[in-house]
Amino acid sequence: VQLQASGGGLVQAGGSLRLSCAASGGTFRRYGMGWFRQAPGKERELAAAINWNGGSTYYADSVKGRFTVSREDAKNTVYLQMNSLKPEDTAVYYCSARTLGTASYEYWGPGTLVTVSS
Repeated sequence: VQLQASGGGLVQAGGSLRLSCAASGGTFRRYGMGWFRQAPGKERELAAAINWNGGSTYYADSVKGRFTVSREDAKNTVYLQMNSLKPEDTAVYYCSARTLGTASYEYWGPGTLVTVSS
């Protein structure tokens, strides 16, 4: 499956952005989807994830209550709504997919840069 993220940009602290990730080349409902991020000088971390049918989600403690992950299977798309953004949310955000029944994220798209100014 191929993944393409979009929606990054520059936003002031307290603002909002919505990232989108379009998938192609696979059966979308076979995949759990994750949003990872990597800030300058830091390791990549899983910010949010949603399972294959949308029935289960995960959020890192640092984004709980501010970010919402969702999926729209009819459009083969997963979203990350980011509210109350903070400068520490500045990172390259990557969309990733893992096949149903596997633990590891196997497929990655190019990242989209989110910059939050103070």
